[in-house]
Amino acid sequence: MVTMNDIPSQDASEALADRIRRAEAEGSPLRLVGGDTKAFYGRAVDGESLSTREHRGITEYDPVELIVSVRAGTPLRELEAALAAEGQMLPCEPPHFGDDATVGGMIATGLSGPRRPWAGSVRDFVLGTRVIMRQGSEQRFGGQVMKNVAGYDLSRLMVGAQGTLGLITEVSMKVLPLPGASRSLHLDMPLADALERLAEWGRQPMPITAAAWLEGALHLRLEGGPSSVAATAERLGGDELLDGFWEALREQRLDFFTAEDPRALWRLSLPHHTPALEIPGVTAETDVLYDWAGCQRWVRSDADAEAIRAVARQAGGHATCWRGTGGAAVDTPFTPLEPVVEKYHRNLKTQLDPKGIFNPGRLYAAF
Repeated sequence: MVTMNDIPSQDASEALADRIRRAEAEGSPLRLVGGDTKAFYGRAVDGESLSTREHRGITEYDPVELIVSVRAGTPLRELEAALAAEGQMLPCEPPHFGDDATVGGMIATGLSGPRRPWAGSVRDFVLGTRVIMRQGSEQRFGGQVMKNVAGYDLSRLMVGAQGTLGLITEVSMKVLPLPGASRSLHLDMPLADALERLAEWGRQPMPITAAAWLEGALHLRLEGGPSSVAATAERLGGDELLDGFWEALREQRLDFFTAEDPRALWRLSLPHHTPALEIPGVTAETDVLYDWAGCQRWVRSDADAEAIRAVARQAGGHATCWRGTGGAAVDTPFTPLEPVVEKYHRNLKTQLDPKGIFNPGRLYAAF
């Protein structure tokens, strides 16, 4: 059992701040690095690497208040183990994509796992952050309670910013208790029936915390009180799902992700209850994996990027190119911004990082 005291603690904030001050003075770009397990997510950054791995450790943990503060370089697996020792968890179920994943990478990318539609995203559980800004000063945003922000909440703005606005050094998060019981089911059914059932079940008080459809079957996870989980499982029927399925889905170790396929891999984020879509380049139902009860869809296609994004946009969502054709990197992985939105992004980047030293071009080539 891993406890808070078992996690090595080291404060490297001054060394990090000194390097950022020099980069600001020289106007030299920095590539901010944690475990580097999510380097594929976004555009390549041309700059000197600045690692947070030496800045690690849990600085405060109150299991009663369900709050933890942890430095950015702390391995994500160590934080999760320490929480589990107290019967608690990160509700957003963030993916690791490797043993070296860090807390800072979790915040910077903002990626969440299968539980996300029912529990919330990474951003929803961030209470506050410490960030080293361009002049080497460490600023604190937010705090350690949910309602503590007046005005512009820069702490949550850092979630998903990919390190383009400053270097995250510490984060305070809300955690939740582990569920009392958990059971996963495998129900053979066509896609249309699965989407209809999920829409129906979503209007009922059922303890569903994950739902994915692939290869002709709906996969469900039930979590909560033992009696509620047992009663719901008996009502829904189906077969027991093999252990490890949800982790394999979260970490993209399922055959859908690992099979040799030269086509690009796309991630579509869509509104609730979006029906099956006609997506260019998709030749079979097995080319699509439905996660988040259909709100997140993984698609293998060799179609033009604009054609796929047009389908997602028409449905009220957006599309990210996760992996290019043949596994190659993509110059524009994220949906291009509308002119007004791009203007705000530019202005924000200019205000917080006028010399462009923090991960320049990571999100978009223009900033």
